Amino acid sequence: MRLCIFVEPQQGASYADQLRVARRTEENGFDAFFRSDHFLSMGGTGRPGPTDSWVTLAGLALQTSRIRLGTLVTSATFRLPAPLAVSVAQVDEMSGGRIEFGLGSGWFEAEHTAYGIPFPPVGERFDRYEEQLEIITGLWGTPDGETFSYAGRHYQLTDSPALPKPVQSPVPIIIGGNGKKRTPALAARFAAEYNAAFVKVPDAGLAFDRVRAACAEAGRAELPVLSAAVVLCVGKTDADVRRRADAIGRDVDEMRENGGVVGTPEQAIERIKEYQALGASRMFLQTLDLSDLDHLDVVASEVAPHL
Repeated sequence: MRLCIFVEPQQGASYADQLRVARRTEENGFDAFFRSDHFLSMGGTGRPGPTDSWVTLAGLALQTSRIRLGTLVTSATFRLPAPLAVSVAQVDEMSGGRIEFGLGSGWFEAEHTAYGIPFPPVGERFDRYEEQLEIITGLWGTPDGETFSYAGRHYQLTDSPALPKPVQSPVPIIIGGNGKKRTPALAARFAAEYNAAFVKVPDAGLAFDRVRAACAEAGRAELPVLSAAVVLCVGKTDADVRRRADAIGRDVDEMRENGGVVGTPEQAIERIKEYQALGASRMFLQTLDLSDLDHLDVVASEVAPHL
């Protein structure tokens, strides 16, 4: 089981805050550092304000050396697909081939309104999302020296040089979400990894089964990696757990009931093994208090060695 630290900087974090967490993530032997892609806080002021996900990852690419880096997930509504492919390929080169590219359709209407970003109806968002996946993978997969053209309903490219190329071929694509039809179908077509995000354990199992079925229907023999994103709140004692829950304004029982890795190290190990039994081989641990680096130390020393 690989463990990734996942942060939500829109809730209030500078680049320096994220760098500290990423460095501790690397020092503690975790697999990866991922961040969300949002422009608006979901409660609270969000000060000092949002940070751009790919600008942040570019900086971290130069200031870390081992951990994988990525988004869970980049919103397809925020960026045009071809310039996004350029950005991701560049950061992959800057990192020496350590990028993993999560892409989603976008869902948080308030941040679109706040920053003047168009927010189409859900059907159109998924149509654009699918075209973005086709374009980005098409650009990266075009042989060097050839051009790429695309005629879609929402995006058109003519004789693109399809440059730059990422270091990895291909860059791993992560598709997440709990949709019952289009999401599993897109995962079967494009994903190196499928992520079930913030659902109860049995619901993660159902989501994994839908992806397995979609892969079988598409004739895909090798399944994508299966993973889950969960809130993290672990302490050596019950008092430590409550203190950490209070710091992020959450209830211990609520987090545990909704699938979180919550409690003492023993309870955290038990919960992670529940996801493992469903087929998950990677966990994204949502770390909400970025000032609490000791939290990462506890997971690294008391949980990770037993998985």
